[in-house]
Amino acid sequence: MEWNDRFMAIFTEMVTRFHTQEPVDGEQFVLPHEREALASIGYTPQEMYGYVEDYARLGDPSPGTILLIAAARRSFFLTVQRGMGGAAQLRETDLPRPEESLQDISYLPRIIRKAEAKLYGTLPSSVMFYCAHDRAFLRTHGGIHPADFLYVVWGAHGDRQKVISYVLRMMKSQKERDDANSEE
Repeated sequence: MEWNDRFMAIFTEMVTRFHTQEPVDGEQFVLPHEREALASIGYTPQEMYGYVEDYARLGDPSPGTILLIAAARRSFFLTVQRGMGGAAQLRETDLPRPEESLQDISYLPRIIRKAEAKLYGTLPSSVMFYCAHDRAFLRTHGGIHPADFLYVVWGAHGDRQKVISYVLRMMKSQKERDDANSEE
């Protein structure tokens, strides 16, 4: 079975379990064989649990989006990190505050740092990449797909200006689409 099929089977099983069992934290919720499969792509039980919980309760993010986010993390884990995690987890206080901004775009420093930490597998267990705030930010700032954002952050190699330029381009494109649609 390919990694993506195994990932989706685990996700589906966990969503079913979420609806039929009393939810607990991610570490206790994930079964040993699931934990092993997730570790092989650089995922932690808590990461997966966060997506399962949001999908089971809210229907968002979609399973396809969750898979694409996992694909970005897996690619980074296998190519850049050569299948070896090991970097120290960030503390939640290490992340920029939500109200911080870059080029007058609030929340941008936080989501960039969260994306970097997602790629490196260093997000604290209390923080999820593509949480409700991230979803709102990306949707309203250019309709950016979270996996695309991860790849842009990866390709920027720490150059914040490249990420800012991408977000500004996407915002401009979204405005142009919105303007064209309003003229119809």
